[in-house]
Amino acid sequence: MAGGRGLYHLLRGRLHSHSAAPPALSSLVLNKNQDGAESAGVKSLRAITLLGAGLSGVLSFTTIAVADEAEHGLESPNYPWPHQGILSSYDHASIRRGHQVYTQVCASCHSMGLISYRDLVGVAYTEEETKAMAAEIEVVDGPNDEGEMFTRPGKLSDRFPQPYANEQAARFANGGAYPPDLSLITKARHNGQNYVFALLTGYRDPPAGVTIREGLHYNPYFPGGAIAMPKMLNDGAVEYEDGTPATEAQMGKDVVSFLSWAAEPEMEERKLMGFKWIFVLSLALLQAAYYRRLRWSVLKSRKLVLDVVN
Repeated sequence: MAGGRGLYHLLRGRLHSHSAAPPALSSLVLNKNQDGAESAGVKSLRAITLLGAGLSGVLSFTTIAVADEAEHGLESPNYPWPHQGILSSYDHASIRRGHQVYTQVCASCHSMGLISYRDLVGVAYTEEETKAMAAEIEVVDGPNDEGEMFTRPGKLSDRFPQPYANEQAARFANGGAYPPDLSLITKARHNGQNYVFALLTGYRDPPAGVTIREGLHYNPYFPGGAIAMPKMLNDGAVEYEDGTPATEAQMGKDVVSFLSWAAEPEMEERKLMGFKWIFVLSLALLQAAYYRRLRWSVLKSRKLVLDVVN
């Protein structure tokens, strides 16, 4: 409305400044009759100003929507994850496959510095399998009795190995881009699980009129549309141990399930504990309702009559 009033006063001033205007234009000039009512020309002028204000509002809203999409990326769809239900748990077979995808595809660039090998025990692997997996890496430890550092086979208490020695080395190896740590990636991004899956499977050819700089790749779900990470999930890129067909969508679903567990490993225990508390509190509520209705109602509804002796 402020824009409409400003345009109205501007046009009104312009019309008053030209006294010798043509008849078609002079009919829009502000004049009042004897009763003080506005003429039809003023009403037409107001309609024009309101129409202009409405059009400017629509154009500004469209501009904001386009700018928001360019800044934050295309809104990712919502997918029916099996562990999102109130009493649903993780698909542990999918977590195991997702760890395999991370190890063979993602671990060369992305770290998971908050996850230890022992966290996988009972979730995706047995203790023996996890110990054998940890023993395959070499960990710098020390100092020893002589004050020197040494390398040893990995143990269950060790965290996942880092792909780069420091951030500068990571940026140098990736053309200036820094691959983020994936330990909490599904919690660190808006609409985390859906965003990660859409990003991994959303690589497209740039549309007409969009130019992508050399070394970058077009992905509409990434803020700005240009991402340094190339398309990593291709059909058959991983050979699953359980024989599941390794399609692009299957690998994306499995690795997102693994990353969701990594960001929230206590989810199943929290849901189970919440269900127990709800059950216990429900019993307490029934007991309280019983005592209030059948025990305390007698005391609360009784009537005391005082026999006053004169």
